[in-house]
Amino acid sequence: MRQTRPHPRGRRTFLRQLALGAGAAAVGPALLQACGQGPSAGDAGGELVISNFPLYIDVDAPGAPGSVARFQKDTGIQVRYVEDVNDVRQFFARIQPQLAAGRPLAQDLIVLTGWMAERLIRLGWVEPLPLAEVPNARNLVPSLRKPAWDPEQRYSLPWQSGIAGIAYNIKATGRELRGIDDLFDPALKGRVSALLEMRDTMGLLMLADGQDITRPTWATAQPTFDRLEQARKSGQIRRFTGNDYQNDLLAGNLAACIGWSGDVAQLSLEQPDLRFLVPDSGGVLWADVMLMPKGARQRQEVARWLNWVYEPVEAARIAAAVQYISPVEGVRAVLAKDPATAPLANNPLMFPDAAMQKKLHVFGPLSDQEEARWEERFAQITEG
Repeated sequence: MRQTRPHPRGRRTFLRQLALGAGAAAVGPALLQACGQGPSAGDAGGELVISNFPLYIDVDAPGAPGSVARFQKDTGIQVRYVEDVNDVRQFFARIQPQLAAGRPLAQDLIVLTGWMAERLIRLGWVEPLPLAEVPNARNLVPSLRKPAWDPEQRYSLPWQSGIAGIAYNIKATGRELRGIDDLFDPALKGRVSALLEMRDTMGLLMLADGQDITRPTWATAQPTFDRLEQARKSGQIRRFTGNDYQNDLLAGNLAACIGWSGDVAQLSLEQPDLRFLVPDSGGVLWADVMLMPKGARQRQEVARWLNWVYEPVEAARIAAAVQYISPVEGVRAVLAKDPATAPLANNPLMFPDAAMQKKLHVFGPLSDQEEARWEERFAQITEG
């Protein structure tokens, strides 16, 4: 998932019902903290402090405690789980002064996008994960092992993964869509949106232009930048969005957009006219990852958390709530055993088959200088 994660009314209720089907025993309340209130360094007093995006974990429901509460009961470790990563750039700006000065954060574990993880690793601001104490790391699915920016997988483990592709409302389009060119169909002019997440929008369009996004270059991106700019100026693209495309897609105000797989998987529970397409030209596979900041205090507790969330039964409860691609092997089998979650086991957006996996590509690394150059050109288009 990316940036903020608002859930339309009704979807959270459904997902809590799925959590009830997971059969967890009742325990005490989780130490959940409202988003927007980050921890201070003086707060870390032996508890495990985790920062994550909002609405990215199963939460407490009557008779079904969420993951934080279950972990505390199982391990005796106190957790402060903080939903304060609303935008990775803003989060980076907040933690940069401390890390640059060599001062530890209050957080022992943070969840960020892969490209931001790459930046922190390059800056030397993260610790190697205590993987020798995380035997369940062997359950990591092969497709997410050893990313180019962490080739030995020393510093990161995926939290959840997803796909950037084409989302559309078939009532609004009047037909099934087939590929990226459909987003530029004059019949849909003014009813198309793209994402503010540069790698997802540019990655999807570059794949359609025949480019290798695993090794992106400034030169090969220019025709795609030009095409995107023309679509913006002509009014073909109505706007660029974060997760706020969801309500317009539900209502039919948007006929089609570049969107994220988990969003559509959840939204389609309310609106069966929604579709998600990974074009034959390819989709962008991304993963949000767990990192341990430099100077993290609770290394043993981090290891226990990593090992716990990589246990298939626990990972399945999280997957049922967020409906993205779980990084943990065995989750599908767990979901299939419970009538409340069995439909999710057959969801291709959560469990891509071999043919789908061949169409998925990870956007490759950019240097700091390249990052600034790409973001500047992208901002000129999106804000123009």
